[in-house]
Amino acid sequence: MTDLLRPRVLGQSPTRVDGPAKVTGTARYAGDQRVSDPAYVHLVQADVARGVLTEVDVSAAQALHGVLAVLTPDNAPRLASTDDAELAAFQSHEVAFRGQVVAAVVARTREIARHAAALVRVEIDQRPHDVHLSADRDDLYAPEKVNGGSATDTEQGDIGTGLAHSPFTLDQTYTTAWYNNNPLEPHTTTALWLDGDLALYESTQGVHTTRESTARVLGLAPERVHVIAPHVGGGFGSKGTVHVHVIIAALAAKAVPGTPVKLALTRQQMFSLVGYRTPTIQRVRLGCDADGRLAVVAVDAVGQTARIKEFAEQTAVPSRTVYAAPNRRTTHRLAALDVPVPSWMRAPGECPGMFGPEVAVDELAIACGLDPVEFRIRNEPDVDPDTGKPFSSRNLVACLREGARRFGWEHRDPAPRARAESGWLMGTGVAASTYPVNRIPGSVATVRCTAPGRYLVSIGAVDIGTGTWTSLAQIAADALGADFTDVEMRIGDTARPRASVAGGSSGITSWGSTVVAAAREFRRTFGDHPAEGAEASAAMPEDDVGEEYAMHAFGAQFAEVRVHADTGEVRVPRLLGVFAVGRVVNPRLARSQLIGGMTMGLSMALHEHSVLDERFGHVVNHDFAEYHIATNSDVPHVEAHWVEEHDPHTNPMGTKGIGEIGIVGTAAAIANAAHHATGVRVRDLPLTLDHFLE
Repeated sequence: MTDLLRPRVLGQSPTRVDGPAKVTGTARYAGDQRVSDPAYVHLVQADVARGVLTEVDVSAAQALHGVLAVLTPDNAPRLASTDDAELAAFQSHEVAFRGQVVAAVVARTREIARHAAALVRVEIDQRPHDVHLSADRDDLYAPEKVNGGSATDTEQGDIGTGLAHSPFTLDQTYTTAWYNNNPLEPHTTTALWLDGDLALYESTQGVHTTRESTARVLGLAPERVHVIAPHVGGGFGSKGTVHVHVIIAALAAKAVPGTPVKLALTRQQMFSLVGYRTPTIQRVRLGCDADGRLAVVAVDAVGQTARIKEFAEQTAVPSRTVYAAPNRRTTHRLAALDVPVPSWMRAPGECPGMFGPEVAVDELAIACGLDPVEFRIRNEPDVDPDTGKPFSSRNLVACLREGARRFGWEHRDPAPRARAESGWLMGTGVAASTYPVNRIPGSVATVRCTAPGRYLVSIGAVDIGTGTWTSLAQIAADALGADFTDVEMRIGDTARPRASVAGGSSGITSWGSTVVAAAREFRRTFGDHPAEGAEASAAMPEDDVGEEYAMHAFGAQFAEVRVHADTGEVRVPRLLGVFAVGRVVNPRLARSQLIGGMTMGLSMALHEHSVLDERFGHVVNHDFAEYHIATNSDVPHVEAHWVEEHDPHTNPMGTKGIGEIGIVGTAAAIANAAHHATGVRVRDLPLTLDHFLE
């Protein structure tokens, strides 16, 4: 794949197509859809972590005026498939985690539904539960594969020998916290049955994947499920797969024939029903020679999964790619616990998995007297250390050098606690980032001429707030030789041709390649002057470039940190990132995504931590009053830049994906800067003030 598009529209920053609708409040999300006289659903959740339902008394709820139905395991329809235990709503009396849905009330208003849900009396025979994650459990197991299909364990060379012959070694354990996805728009479904067909207005990252999963569980032909998602208020991975509320909304709508129902999860319910990032424990072992060249890179990762459904975070996978070393080892082990099911969260694997290694690299660089930027540059591989393949392009060194130049790294005093100002200790830190170039097959696009020089392009992609409406129109315009304003996009609906899910920074790579293929087929068939109504379709081309090259995006994040000497308060007045992400389709949208990712990484470093009360098996800080996230005052100055990168192998646009790499190295850069400021090495997130109090 070497014929990159000519930059006719790519690289420009036209106004967002969906911008006016969003700023004027006319963009309709899943809960805003105008349906006739809807009913509303509120969920009843288990308040124990494990047990058996012995009674669900709905009499008081049903007696309330305005209640239309109450679903429980005693009266709910049987589902066609319970293979996915997370989606097996009301199919069993077993309680597998605290927060599991045990009943659902359907009522005329939200207020009545919520009141009635509080009247449902639930009796549970409580059983002993286990929610404790540790690296020394005797029941840890190795999954067959980790997410993304990567091997669970890898080993090259001899770790023991490599460490024994290394004059500088490190063996430390690092932890990341339990993080809950909290997109601005809660997970919401509007469901309606019409003549045996199910319509879902859904807050989802993939309309077609939602249709397929829902149809399978309900025993419907996929074409009998219509999913619409014109606008989505963020997802970060949590809306990338179907969760149980979708199935419950469908069952609730069936219980009140002819009546549409709306189900919007509360913020508190999202902490147990829509996935989260597993906490991780990472043992990192490194060894290097006197010149700072690595001889050993070993990462052993432990995470958790739910007992009812496996989710294997690929925590150790990114360390396989970043630095050269002849002796290498990575392992993954899981603890199956009585907890909700973990799921995707922005940069799964890479985000938590780069924290431990990038802090460890900083520690080892300091131990052998090297600048942390120079240490990373010295360990740049010639080929992918994991596979031996050449990189399609790799510009991590360029990111490190450009970032250091922009950040003023040359003025840095390497000694910790060297700078202080008005009671604040000041330091700077760096970390590297990587993220794979992902392509998901199966998408199809259609191009139709609607008037001379004007085109309608259809694909069932979803814009989750990243700017897909705009960037796909730019790609289509370039491929058609048209102006941006002469292309109209139709997306976010299963009535459009099939598209893959918005996940893994794969959207533009997958959908853009498909749109280009359809545009080229259109021009091949109809030439440069097509008649009105001319139409052509094409699927995403299959290619084997991935068999020849290792394809990754890279980046370097730099952070300035201030820690108050008396209180331990941590502030990050400046973040800067430089990235190598292939061609940038729309600089305005790209900068927004990269800054958003870095801000989320700052939030991870300083604030976010879902606190589990092991006595009861639930997250106690399950709202925005106590689950702290970064606000504007926490993020005074964030810069995102990129190096020019020409990669003809990734796809016709030369893109690599930008949605996730911004978060990957940020927390490690902040932790490294905090050490430089204070001399205190923190290996456990978040960086709360108690770490720095003497």
